[in-house]
Amino acid sequence: MWSDVSPFTFREVPVSASSDLTIGFYPIDHTDCVESQIHHCFDGITGELAHAFFPQTGEIHFDDHEYWIVGDTRFSWKKGVWLTDLVHVAAHEIGHALGLMHSLDPNALMHVNATLTGKDTISQDEMWGMYRLYGCKDRLFICPSWSRKGYCRTRQRFMKKHCPYSCDFCLAFPFPTVIPTPPPPRMKTRLVPEGRNVTFRCGQKIIHKKGKVYWYKEKELLEYSYPGYLFLNGDHMSIIANAINEGTYTCIVKKKSKVLTTYSWRVKLKH
Repeated sequence: MWSDVSPFTFREVPVSASSDLTIGFYPIDHTDCVESQIHHCFDGITGELAHAFFPQTGEIHFDDHEYWIVGDTRFSWKKGVWLTDLVHVAAHEIGHALGLMHSLDPNALMHVNATLTGKDTISQDEMWGMYRLYGCKDRLFICPSWSRKGYCRTRQRFMKKHCPYSCDFCLAFPFPTVIPTPPPPRMKTRLVPEGRNVTFRCGQKIIHKKGKVYWYKEKELLEYSYPGYLFLNGDHMSIIANAINEGTYTCIVKKKSKVLTTYSWRVKLKH
């Protein structure tokens, strides 16, 4: 699945061999949730199913108390528990291990509720993410020739996998889509060298009004710091500029339900 849209291949190796990605089943009392705010504690049946670490850690942990199966997630009336599709959850967590955050596309495998919706195919949103992180290249030298013969149209699925560059599948959406969302008001664009630490501050001019600051990335609420990527501390937020952290960040200052102010920054890497 992920090898179709990335330069990676996946194979199992012996426990004694070195690997780029390790997968394991862990009990409730393992310590990830104590050491990191972004990894919730395992809580027995249902609830927190698994969690993964962003690159370059290369780890995926599954809750050992779940009833894992290979097949569609479903409720077992005989056992009185949910039977969870291991392959589906693993595919979602591998996406995180490769560097993808949750997608806002409800049809995406990387959507936060993908386990409930049963979405199990790579969406265009995730393809774009992989291409942005790892590049979009043809896998076969004959791709330009096939493109000229019209295979991008007649054999779209095959060409999307093997010849995305020649068919303009890297950036061009291969089927109709909605008009892009216009940039939010009061937004600045920051061009930042890769690896630079960038800090944003919000609401300092109205600090006397005692509003609460909320931070968002691409309209998704940021609740926790991500070590090595993003740090949240009340009215300011810091990020390390890299391909994963590119995007639009917004702060909203609220007092109860009233919005006091809002501001956005679009972060792009300076090449």
